[in-house]
Amino acid sequence: MSKKIIAYLYSNPLLESPCEADIWGLEVDRVYRDLGGRKELEELLENCLKNPPEYLLIRKLDELGDTLSAVTQNLIQLENLGIEVITTEQNYSSSKLTNPQEIKANLSQLLQQVSEGHRNRRLRQGHARNRIKTSPPPGKAPYGYRRGKERYIIDRSTAPVVKDFFERFLLFGSLRGAVRYLENKYGKKISVSTGRRWLTNVVYRGDTAYQNQEVILDTHVPIISREEFAQIDRLLRRNSSLPPRTASANRSLAGLVICQECQSKLKIVRVTQRGKQKEYLYLAPISCPNKPKCKGIPYQEILHSTVKRICQDLPKAVAEINAPNIGRMREEIRNAIAQKRQILIQVRNLEAEGILDTESADLRSYKLNTEISQLQSQISQLPPVNLNAIAQTVSLPQFWWDLSESERRFYFREFLRQIEIVRQADHSWILELVFIF
Repeated sequence: MSKKIIAYLYSNPLLESPCEADIWGLEVDRVYRDLGGRKELEELLENCLKNPPEYLLIRKLDELGDTLSAVTQNLIQLENLGIEVITTEQNYSSSKLTNPQEIKANLSQLLQQVSEGHRNRRLRQGHARNRIKTSPPPGKAPYGYRRGKERYIIDRSTAPVVKDFFERFLLFGSLRGAVRYLENKYGKKISVSTGRRWLTNVVYRGDTAYQNQEVILDTHVPIISREEFAQIDRLLRRNSSLPPRTASANRSLAGLVICQECQSKLKIVRVTQRGKQKEYLYLAPISCPNKPKCKGIPYQEILHSTVKRICQDLPKAVAEINAPNIGRMREEIRNAIAQKRQILIQVRNLEAEGILDTESADLRSYKLNTEISQLQSQISQLPPVNLNAIAQTVSLPQFWWDLSESERRFYFREFLRQIEIVRQADHSWILELVFIF
């Protein structure tokens, strides 16, 4: 006759998803499962008094109660009934224990581990409740904000500094330049890595991110708009593919040009004549393996050719993008967001009617808000809706020649991934543009 085996699983919905019932690796007669409460555990203990099984499988001793005393009491009760308690994630089995004294002595070996597990769980539960209430995470408020009772509050003395930093980066696309600007204008010294953290911190667009990487939208007043934040994200991703320091270089073509023949990046070389102030700029390969090496080309010639080609090629490249599909994707995502917002309203109505308790309603609302945040992130990664109109504007040569070198650098990198020099047999050359889309 086979021996009766039961199992017990406990999951806290604030901290984890329910575990699958078939994790034991052998056939179990019944699995008792609790999600937050202890109703199934109470039923397990009552049934064991009437008809005790031979074995009880649990993952950890911690799951037998919410406190150390409850775990001890339940464990002693089960083992006094002759039930062998086996943990799958701890080194514990009561198979050789025969009396309560032995049980207590063996349990004391795991006392600190169980106590620590409960303490960590209580801390995590506290943080999870704060997340569900969309309260700020523990720690100091980001620069530009101060902690309020339930959310971040704009710090009127430091928020203008942060906003000016973002606007400077958006204007020139240079992180190091924005850091220097902050020090020169406000005397605020920050490192480049701190500046990057500011640029990627969702708190400045009015959202709150937690340690589990989940983001809740619109939890407080933003310092920058979502559109600006999306543009900053594009700039950072674009600059990450460029050689170090070229993102803040003075010349607009820095880091963009490559020789198709030798596959070497081209650097800007300054040449002057003795006794003369006039400066000549060339683009020359950094590490050309050819012999003789590929020759440098005057900077202004490549600049003029780049402007000419971008005016010719950009409208065609934009036209090839499947705009109806992008528009349809954007609309589908927005519809999904609208549906989830409608469900949020229904959840609160059910709470008001007493059908859902406050904790369940808060948990469901939290999950819906994180899903909305993920959908909103998908929208921000799509190409701009008015890309065709933008392409028509920047396809006018005068648009480019009215810009400074820093402004041209910004716009070049908004559209171009790479500029390739294609050398011809007669020693002339042409350009091929690689767009980012």
